[in-house]
Amino acid sequence: MLVGVDGGNRRDTWSLDSSLDELTQLARTADADVVGRLTQKLARPSSTHYIGSGKMQELIDLKEELKYDTVVINDELAPRQQRNLEEALDVKVIDRTALILDIFARSARTREGKLQVELAQHQYLLPRLEGQWSHLERLGGGIGTRGPGESQIETDRRLIRKRISNIGKQIEAVRRHRELYRRQRKKANTPLVALVGYTNAGNSTLLNSICQSDVVTEDKLFSTLDPVTRRLRLSDGRTILLTDTVGFIHRLPTLIVAAFHATLEELDEADLLLHVVDITSPEAVNQGLTVEGILRKLKLDEKPRITVINKMDRVVENLEEAQNVYYEVKSTPESTIAVSALKNWNLDKLLEMTGTFLAASNPVIEGTGSY
Repeated sequence: MLVGVDGGNRRDTWSLDSSLDELTQLARTADADVVGRLTQKLARPSSTHYIGSGKMQELIDLKEELKYDTVVINDELAPRQQRNLEEALDVKVIDRTALILDIFARSARTREGKLQVELAQHQYLLPRLEGQWSHLERLGGGIGTRGPGESQIETDRRLIRKRISNIGKQIEAVRRHRELYRRQRKKANTPLVALVGYTNAGNSTLLNSICQSDVVTEDKLFSTLDPVTRRLRLSDGRTILLTDTVGFIHRLPTLIVAAFHATLEELDEADLLLHVVDITSPEAVNQGLTVEGILRKLKLDEKPRITVINKMDRVVENLEEAQNVYYEVKSTPESTIAVSALKNWNLDKLLEMTGTFLAASNPVIEGTGSY
């Protein structure tokens, strides 16, 4: 059962229905069967139960009718809200952040990816330990009832903090390893081009088509999570590195951005960003603006960027029609190109445009070096 509150946030261009449509995709990616959704307009979510008392009763009544066993909230819940909802509904309650973390945990394949997901999971869990041992409080007052609960909570907190510290050290070792590769790349003067985009925009398919690689692609959100880098020779003889990082999403949790700092550093080191947009999505504009917003938060919004309008084979019949399509997020016509990664439409022109941008920003790039 999906539950969302429309708070009338003018800074958020997404409608509640669109946000819940995406939450439905996320839930299905996590192999959940969505049986319904409940919405409410509130100036701000209830501090105790997220939704108001009337809607709360409606949600309880729907349990018998829809037989739901999990409630997914469209926002991040405070520990108190989650605890109160679970007590009232007697089912598992998870928020949007927990759902995304679950999908990330399924998608991570490399040691680095798994470490970053585990770090985010522990950071999410730590403030939510309170109440995990609330059954001990029901024993009543008196000697021997209060101490064990507090002791267990503190033990759990200490173990989680220790694990967070250990994971942080391992991720830092990975980051230093990456830094060595970056230094080698700089010595070889090999440009780095990074694919960025909304999740499921077709980044991996584009990487596969351009580099003849075999990165796993699926029509699911976050089907690929771990960064992938491939070497590519442009038509002018220069060698570049093309890298694909984690896809972005609306309301990407801050702790995920923090946990994936080592991976996102690749974007900071990139000489050029290719912003891939799925033209077939009804939320293509909002998705593009979301990516732009995240790049701005990462202080990457001033980097040279080409907007790549992907999946044109689904909206036009041939390459000639695709060439006439113009789309703008934060680009000039000269930095926008329509392609089909699946059918290889305009990929040669994309690479030509990439070479032109790199030459303009670093005209003295010579040789291929080694990496």
